[in-house]
Amino acid sequence: MPTNIGRMNRLRVVKEKDFGVYLDAEQLGEILLPKRYVPNGLRVGEEVDVFIYLDSEDELIATTLIPKVQVGEFAALRAIAVNQVGAFFDWGLAKDLLVPFSQQKTRVEEGQVHLLFVYLDQITNRIVATTKVDPLLNRQEPEYRTGEQVDIIVGDRTDIGYKCIVDSRYWGVLFFQDLVGRVYKGDHMKAYIKRVREDGKIDLSLQQTGYKKVVTILDQIMEHLEQNDGEMYLTDKSAPDAIFKEFKVSKATFKKALGALYKEQKINLGKDKITLKK
Repeated sequence: MPTNIGRMNRLRVVKEKDFGVYLDAEQLGEILLPKRYVPNGLRVGEEVDVFIYLDSEDELIATTLIPKVQVGEFAALRAIAVNQVGAFFDWGLAKDLLVPFSQQKTRVEEGQVHLLFVYLDQITNRIVATTKVDPLLNRQEPEYRTGEQVDIIVGDRTDIGYKCIVDSRYWGVLFFQDLVGRVYKGDHMKAYIKRVREDGKIDLSLQQTGYKKVVTILDQIMEHLEQNDGEMYLTDKSAPDAIFKEFKVSKATFKKALGALYKEQKINLGKDKITLKK
């Protein structure tokens, strides 16, 4: 397989030096992994997982550090500096990630968090990013079913909720009324398809919809009880945040599940705790 700049690669050590080791990077030649990143005991002939990028001298370099985002991926990152070239974002490496002014949807200010897409400049081999993500999304007609689980990145807050990137392909909306607990711009999380509208827009939920959602929480409650000597100190009177922290569902869903388990005579509903029926 060819070695990819801006991605993690598994490469073989071909030389050892006092200042590090050289790796066989296929079509890119031999690339240095500096000594500070060399795992203890790594020897010639062995393989190591590394990220390849250009250092401050525009030379290819390897690191065992894993960045927050790689080429071909979306992420929400914080700008830590702005100069005459553009804005620089913290992505977990010594050399910060550049978003040139020409690739900024709106002018980036230091300290702001922005959704961005990372790509490789084919002319310079530099890894750069753009905040102009809209043209990169909604490129196809969504084919999701209601209740299907997806991966989302939370984006900008709007008047109705939060825009979210869905499976790195589509825009979706997480409405305020569907929030359980707090979410923040840049959060990566699982969500569920609430519906796909006729115009292709996606409504999201943090909970499964309908009976399937209740069945899932029933199993979780029973498992919690069995693992804690048949007792649980979350009840239908507990705070919504406490319920969401433990089970990732709303208080209303939790209460429905307790009611179903009580009707099945599987639990006792106490004032301060729930217990398994013996």
